[in-house]
Amino acid sequence: MTDKSPFISTIESSYSFEGEFITLGAAMVDFEAQTNTLVKVPLNTMNRHGLISGATGTGKTKTLQIIAEELSKQGVPSLIMDIKGDLSGIAAASEGHPKINERHDKIGFPFEANKSPVEFLSLSDEKGVQLKATVSEFGPVLFSKILGLNDTQAGAVSVAFKYCDDHGLPLLDLDDFKKVLNYISKEGKAEIENEYGTISGSSVGAILRKTLEIEQQGADRFFGEPSFEVEDLIRTDLNGKGIVSILRLTDIQNKPKLFSTFMLCLIAELYEKLPEIGDMDKPKLCVFIDEAHLIFDEASKELLDQLETTIKLIRSKGVGLFFITQNPTDVPETILSQLGLKVQHAFRAFTAKDRRAIKMAAENYPITEFYDTKDLLTNLGIGECLITALGKKGRPTELVHTLLRAPQSRMDILTADEIDQIVSRSRIAAHYNKNINRESAYEILTAKLEKAAQHNESSTRKAAQPKKSEKSTIEAVLGSTTARQIGRTIARELTRGLLGVLGIKRRR
Repeated sequence: MTDKSPFISTIESSYSFEGEFITLGAAMVDFEAQTNTLVKVPLNTMNRHGLISGATGTGKTKTLQIIAEELSKQGVPSLIMDIKGDLSGIAAASEGHPKINERHDKIGFPFEANKSPVEFLSLSDEKGVQLKATVSEFGPVLFSKILGLNDTQAGAVSVAFKYCDDHGLPLLDLDDFKKVLNYISKEGKAEIENEYGTISGSSVGAILRKTLEIEQQGADRFFGEPSFEVEDLIRTDLNGKGIVSILRLTDIQNKPKLFSTFMLCLIAELYEKLPEIGDMDKPKLCVFIDEAHLIFDEASKELLDQLETTIKLIRSKGVGLFFITQNPTDVPETILSQLGLKVQHAFRAFTAKDRRAIKMAAENYPITEFYDTKDLLTNLGIGECLITALGKKGRPTELVHTLLRAPQSRMDILTADEIDQIVSRSRIAAHYNKNINRESAYEILTAKLEKAAQHNESSTRKAAQPKKSEKSTIEAVLGSTTARQIGRTIARELTRGLLGVLGIKRRR
């Protein structure tokens, strides 16, 4: 295309917004950046969710870093899932580089090194604020769906929760839940059947096996107290910058159940606890879910249905969800259709399956007269992407090949000492990192069973002791004083008679 003015005017019109926005880079056509033709995303659409996809090594993580630091600068906090461990650098300012300056000259946007306030979070042994939630906070429906239970097994879980509610048994951790299951299927079976109906022992066994599965993936660390309050994700620092909460998950790919459990709990908690606020000038919180396929691969159909519904409604709470994955097809179509911002990095076509995926991906983007989308998807350079967002009146903006700006923060990880310093300055770590193990269902039922066992042992011991037999009537008579006197008289007369027979006279 020789005359670039129709392209430039189209992009400038499509990406011109009222209100605050973030700048991602400059528009490209024929693989040339159009200086000062900036690609922007309005802040008031960032609660309409988004997608960042592309092959490994094409720049997805840096795109996420750019968006998070831009949001922070605008006072919007975010939560980032750092599965690869390379996002901690957002807490330190960039050291700069000649290539960064060269890129920004092409974009027509000055480069400024900066850092964002960061809070490190953890589900495992990583340093940071330990995230926990109680079993009861999930409720029987979501907990059953996380375990992947059928209707019969889910009914047994509902009975367990109901029994605990009715009898004041706090369900805090997995030990509590397992103890209750064992109790209602054994010692308390008659009590449960009398109050709530029959529960199959095979159903309880299946539930215990499913519980053990997520426990082996580290869920025993996640379930417990103190529960993490989602309001602590929505904070700014003293300068008004949004705090970037980085959840360190370097070992989470080996624990997909734990990851999906946490994410589903978090989304449910955000939806339940945050008030309805409708459309705002900017979101209250943005959540970036890296390796999003881990959620969808582990979720049952029922869980996907619930997730789809929550995603539809949670934007009214001011929360934007952004999924990061290698292929858009990793995200179910019903959810993909709800994502307003789409950032597509390069695809790699090595197989026939890859080529089919590219064709499908191209069809997910608006038709444009300026690009052959299918061809462009395999030729994007590192740090380049295709972008479409929601613009005026909620319509998708023009699809644009974009040369992305560089992150203002460090494009490398922090040292261990730097992480320690940030964790030591945390205002919430001391509260969440203490161990609390108050009396709950496990301790209460254990004490109840021990008391019952002691009572049974005492009763058994008494039953085993020999009883004093009652005297018969004859024995009672013979043992009386009168009987003894008669006995002595009879003995005396018998003796006298015997002496007479023998001719012996008693001396008087």
